[in-house]
Amino acid sequence: GEDVKPFTPEKAKELVMSLQQPAVFCNMVGDWPALCWNAKYLSAVLDGKTIQFRLGLKTVDLVPQFETQCSYVEATLEEFLAWSCGQPPCLSGPFSCYEYSKYWAYADYKYIARIFEDKPEIFQDIRWSDFGFPGRSGKESTLWIGSEGANTPCHLDSYGCNLVLQVQGRKRWHLFPPGDTSFLYPTRIPYEESSIFSKVNVANPDLKHFPEFRNATAHVVTLSPGQVLLVPRHWWHYVESIDPTTVSINSWIELDEDHEARVEEAITRTLVCAVKSAENPSDGDLWLNPTEVEATSHEINLQYLNEAVSAYFRCQKAAVPGQARPSSAAAEQRTSASRKRKKREVGCEPEDCRSLTQELGFSTFQAEKLQKIPFGPHLIQVLPQAQETSLMGVTAVESDGSDLLRENEGGHFGKLHCTRKQLVTSNSYGMPAHQMGTDGSANASQTALSTNDLLDCLVNPRVISLVARLLLERTGV
Repeated sequence: GEDVKPFTPEKAKELVMSLQQPAVFCNMVGDWPALCWNAKYLSAVLDGKTIQFRLGLKTVDLVPQFETQCSYVEATLEEFLAWSCGQPPCLSGPFSCYEYSKYWAYADYKYIARIFEDKPEIFQDIRWSDFGFPGRSGKESTLWIGSEGANTPCHLDSYGCNLVLQVQGRKRWHLFPPGDTSFLYPTRIPYEESSIFSKVNVANPDLKHFPEFRNATAHVVTLSPGQVLLVPRHWWHYVESIDPTTVSINSWIELDEDHEARVEEAITRTLVCAVKSAENPSDGDLWLNPTEVEATSHEINLQYLNEAVSAYFRCQKAAVPGQARPSSAAAEQRTSASRKRKKREVGCEPEDCRSLTQELGFSTFQAEKLQKIPFGPHLIQVLPQAQETSLMGVTAVESDGSDLLRENEGGHFGKLHCTRKQLVTSNSYGMPAHQMGTDGSANASQTALSTNDLLDCLVNPRVISLVARLLLERTGV
């Protein structure tokens, strides 16, 4: 019948936890009440309640438009809709200073449990239990509402994997595998726990200063209403709204590897806060992302690091009684709720460390020998940009017949994708912009390195990973 979903919750969870590349689930959420959560409906539910919007310029620059460079306003969804529909702004309205043709607005990272705290019944409109996560609902989800052009700078999430439901409008996702990290010039400035940003504006890359980006492999997909995108662990992503109004809902699924990632994040926080706090505050360097309330003290950061290390070993011992073991490559889902942009509780009770092996009844070795992933009309593989994918017959829930899922969009990536024979090498790799000549060569007359240059090397993900391993080895002796 029409109510039958293509995957059982058990099979969907198996796919979510084992897939190592992005994929789009179709025909899995047709009965979710949340599919009615368009901006107009949400405006009525919020009934005049204001939320914060981030505003950025629609002009495309060579550098990413980080959140530290955006403006912020408090507005109702009714005011946002009037503005995004191109209606003349009210002289006293919150968007009056921002011309719609020049700006986009984004209400991002809005925790549903927080903005609908007086309407808890609405949480049940979101049913992640269909993907094998019983009890996970809107309470463990985040809401995103944007206008055309609204975007998130290219970054990777340190914790978990990501399930994203598109409700209204379309969003274009540019995804890059974890192996491309060095090509994306990672940076921790602006600093935010759990987010590693790219210095590259992937929508308009500056190949003179970031030549290695030529070797990055873009996976581009346009997500439409009724479709759910899986973003696996540590996949980079740049996301942009391409319709006048977009609404998305996501939930981060915690993984076994998050315990080690918390140690790495604690090390990073300690180093970044210590080094940046030593600078003259009058320099005006906006190094702390607006999502971070304040720079925490060294004492607090060290305490956080010790708690993260302790939690790591507790969970390792709980997984293998009687001994601590190295971090497993097998994905695990914790039963506790996962939220990205808030202080995580590093404590972990043994019952929260149950592995996918225990829940689904197969070992890591057997998981690697799972039957072939059932890609098809209900599970669309997001392939590299240079490859072509046949999407004949693919439809989205409640679709209007528009182009629902397009690989190979944003053609500029086709030019950037190179084979290894075309690998670009440069002595200026990682060179600060202020030290580059007009031709991209190093400027010998300017040799001063900034604090951020030092931090880009000091807290590079590869360095932090090594430090975390050494620290855990020292603690485990």
